Amino acid sequence: MHPRNAAALVYDGVAAMLAWCLAYWLRFNFDIPALFLQGMLNALLLVLPLQVAAFLFCGLYRGIWRYASIGDMQRIGTAVGGAAVAIPGLLLVTGWQVPVPRSVLLLDPILLVLLMAGARVVYRGWKEHRRFGHSLLRGEPVVVIGSGKAAAALVSELRHSTRYCVVALFDDSPNRIGRLIHGVPVVGDVARLAAYTVPRQVMRAIVALPAAAASARRRAVEVAQQAGLAVLTVPAFDDIASGRVAISQLREVEVEDLLGRDQVELDAEAIAGLIKGRVVLVSGAGGSIGSELCRQIAIHAPARLVMFELNEFALYQVCEEFRSRWPGLSIAAVIGDVKDASRVASVFGRFAPDIVFHAAAYKHVPLMEEENAWQAVRNNVIGTAVIAAQARASGVREFVLISTDKAVNPTNVMGATKRLAERVCRSWADEDSGSAAPCRFVTVRFGNVLGSAGSVIPKFRAQIAAGGPVTVTHPEIQRYFMSIPEAAQLVLQAGLMGNGREIFVLEMGEPIRIADLARDMIRLSGFDDDQIEVRFTGLRPGEKLYEELLADDELTVRTRHPKIRIARKPGDDRDEWRERLLADIAAAGELDDAAARSWVSRWVPEYRPAS
Repeated sequence: MHPRNAAALVYDGVAAMLAWCLAYWLRFNFDIPALFLQGMLNALLLVLPLQVAAFLFCGLYRGIWRYASIGDMQRIGTAVGGAAVAIPGLLLVTGWQVPVPRSVLLLDPILLVLLMAGARVVYRGWKEHRRFGHSLLRGEPVVVIGSGKAAAALVSELRHSTRYCVVALFDDSPNRIGRLIHGVPVVGDVARLAAYTVPRQVMRAIVALPAAAASARRRAVEVAQQAGLAVLTVPAFDDIASGRVAISQLREVEVEDLLGRDQVELDAEAIAGLIKGRVVLVSGAGGSIGSELCRQIAIHAPARLVMFELNEFALYQVCEEFRSRWPGLSIAAVIGDVKDASRVASVFGRFAPDIVFHAAAYKHVPLMEEENAWQAVRNNVIGTAVIAAQARASGVREFVLISTDKAVNPTNVMGATKRLAERVCRSWADEDSGSAAPCRFVTVRFGNVLGSAGSVIPKFRAQIAAGGPVTVTHPEIQRYFMSIPEAAQLVLQAGLMGNGREIFVLEMGEPIRIADLARDMIRLSGFDDDQIEVRFTGLRPGEKLYEELLADDELTVRTRHPKIRIARKPGDDRDEWRERLLADIAAAGELDDAAARSWVSRWVPEYRPAS
């Protein structure tokens, strides 16, 4: 036993003797008769060893007093309570001659708990005062918006900070106003923020609402900015819950926090049942969505995660991350092109995946519209056909295609090629519909992803850092947005729900005007519209003002998940259609952009090139 723990054991032994004697002293009104005095001392020879044994058995000396917590108090209560129950039986078994008053048997455990727990609380308070007692005099005064569990944990953590001192909390819940949280008052609702901070010269606010609705977080940030406060926020709810970061790891508010959506509710147990112990292959594993899919899959302990990627550096980066974060996870880092049928067959033959998530695609609209239109056709259509055919031939049980809202009534080549990819997957599902154990081919369609490669947000950040202007193509252009983790989580949920042939449409919320997004980012960077201009440059090739999630002739039905619907396309896409499509691509050879758009128009009737 460590010397400090031995000292703690000695103290508890002394406390046990003192509690026993105090119980007698109180029982006899501070004047113990001689007969009971001798019985008290003799009984200690039995009581003290029993109590010490209970302390050791309950593990009271594995902890550190400096970090005494509710768990330590519970162990003290268990040890003392167990001994209190055993003492009368022990005295009875030994045939104790001098009776022990019943009130002593009740008073002793109460006094002992107070002596043991009180010493630990006092010691922890003394140690924390020695280490942090003067930090409040040095910390910058800040206010916290929120009074829930996250805010309480933050206030507790910042008590030890030499940088910040929390002076007040604000919350819109009337029943919390006037309460104290770790000694800090909840002074009013969020609307009173400016009235409190301006006269006291508080310059900073911390938004501690990680699990609140996105609208509540946005309002808190807006009120704090209007009060002239610099705004920080706590980490995301998922990061805190998973233990990846501490509540006190504050950061600047990002535009994702303002556009962020409500927390995703997942059937984690069912998703784990789908993935755990199985081999999962993700194509495009080095991309934004592919890499996040790999992270979400890794949480559920697959037997092996096969990362299939053409970009060598992207694959290297994601593998380095995974080997650091999940050292026990079996990973296969495979470089290859999804259009290369022999390479795909080799990979499937070697690793025999049970589930495939096909995220590999060319996705950048303007880049695919000019100079690269035919490459978009070959990569997005042939690549999907090759990997889907191999999945079916290899006995894969689930194939999930990652699609896009730009596949609906497409006005650009990229969207049209993704629409063809959706139909290719559906053709396999139609052909397998009567099979005993078919591969389930499902498609998941969603809009723009915050912070992904090619997203406007990194572009806007770079433009703001350079002093502007921030360029937006059109004042009225709107897009749907969701976060990368949310998109990946909902893809897993949709994959779990699929029976085959479905196109799952993720609920994207309300569309966001890109001009408003640009202005939000300018304000969050500490500038205003006069300092950094928002300049409109005109729509780019293939771009349209509004994206759609459902084509005109599609219908949706609800699923058991509130953020996932199913789009059902009338008609069949059988193997004959697919074979004609692939043969036509092969016969076309290499087409220029104009010819590629003409070719796409023949195969995707709803395709209308943007003027």
